[in-house]
Amino acid sequence: MARLVAKAVSKTYGATKALRRGDLEVEAGEVHVLIGSNGSGKSTLCKIVAGSVRPDGGQLLLEGRPMTVSGPEAARKLGIGIFYQELSLAAHRSVAENILLSDLPGGLFVNRGALNAKAQRYIDLFQGVTGDDFHADATVETLRPDQRQLVEIMKALSSEAPVLIFDEPTSALDRAQVDRFFEILRRLKDDGRSIVFISHRMDEIFALGDRVTVIRDGETVATKRIAETDPAEVIRLMVGGEETLVAAEPHQPTVVAATAKTVLAVSGLSGAGFRDVSFNVAAGEILGLGGLHGQGQSTVLRALFGAPSPTSGSVQLNGATLNPSSPRATIGRGLAYVSGDRRRDGVISGRPILENVTPIHAVKQRLALASPSALRAKAKPALEALRTKFATFNHPISSLSGGNQQKIVIARWLIDRPDVLLLDDPTKGIDLSAKTDLFQLIRKLAAEGMAIVLYSSEDAELLGNADRILVFNGGRITRELTGEQRTRFNLYQAAYEAGEAA
Repeated sequence: MARLVAKAVSKTYGATKALRRGDLEVEAGEVHVLIGSNGSGKSTLCKIVAGSVRPDGGQLLLEGRPMTVSGPEAARKLGIGIFYQELSLAAHRSVAENILLSDLPGGLFVNRGALNAKAQRYIDLFQGVTGDDFHADATVETLRPDQRQLVEIMKALSSEAPVLIFDEPTSALDRAQVDRFFEILRRLKDDGRSIVFISHRMDEIFALGDRVTVIRDGETVATKRIAETDPAEVIRLMVGGEETLVAAEPHQPTVVAATAKTVLAVSGLSGAGFRDVSFNVAAGEILGLGGLHGQGQSTVLRALFGAPSPTSGSVQLNGATLNPSSPRATIGRGLAYVSGDRRRDGVISGRPILENVTPIHAVKQRLALASPSALRAKAKPALEALRTKFATFNHPISSLSGGNQQKIVIARWLIDRPDVLLLDDPTKGIDLSAKTDLFQLIRKLAAEGMAIVLYSSEDAELLGNADRILVFNGGRITRELTGEQRTRFNLYQAAYEAGEAA
């Protein structure tokens, strides 16, 4: 009898079906790998089991008995522990406090000696790979990303739960840390624990897993024994076969002529989260950045924009050296950056639409004062090109839908045309109609000679719009896909193939 069973579990957010039918059976003494593309529903299924997301339908069984998980604390009491892909640490607390956050010894008045002694048991598991500055009293905000990830892992291990879920726990770890973690997981498996493991590294999956369950488009499609399958079969299950190009809409990207002018040339660029990245972008070209989340695509785009600047490497814009020291410096040279996180990097909350659409124009033209009517006249063509729906320029940005807010953010860069448009997952969280309008404009801008670099977490957007796709894995470009090579199969194969730990 399986220890943990999920049957036809579903979850919908508005019009988005995050999980249509999630099925999973996990045995005692097993490492069960869960794999799927970006947005396939694997993390949603894990969050439902762990109580942080409530399902709309389906059934969960633990040791053969139906269970209802009312929240994370209820899941913990049932014997389910989880490592979240989005770290849930308290930055101002110590390592020890974070490891034992759900069960601090001493209650309101924490017994520091008992706390550190108990936490040390989990710190010792990683002795020799944490770094000299890692100790029980260290404050989490002072730690490196890999050390923070280790704290989150220790926090999950401290639950001592019979069922442990790890959602991409190795993404920030180095090879020595990964090897030690796998040793620990193998010991836990030998002790009879049930482990659900999500990873984007095919080498990890085949080194650690006993069985693998594949989720595609919100549905469980297959479960295989690791010993009876291979990476190619797993990828075919993920994409539904070794099919050809799947476009976001009926459009075949054009191949830019070899004689086209190089607008942006990047050589040996390195920084936090990426290293030795090199590529060229020609006038009229849409260059796609592919791969799984967090493999360096966004950080490369932000580094090119100077937010923050790269640590090494060179950038040339129109044949002249570009020093991306700050956004103001790159804006002045002809770069534009659009983030999919419009709340963090886009909209100016509480301000009218006119103020949201014209700040870049004001910076570029060095405007100290400008009449509202002149600004409206400048902004109107860019907004019309995106078919932006709004009442008046004086309405607050919050009066618009998410899609129209993003159109405002994009339009601000088009009043004064840039030479290079950097798009960092620009359609994140917007509706299909807004996406269609955006990509129609992107292709039009490329046809007019603009150089465009597009990162998208949606494979169909890249396959349907990019002339070339550079696939990122572990902070590096591992493969270039052109022409008929631009298939979901090849994109997934490059994203999931063995690569160095970040």
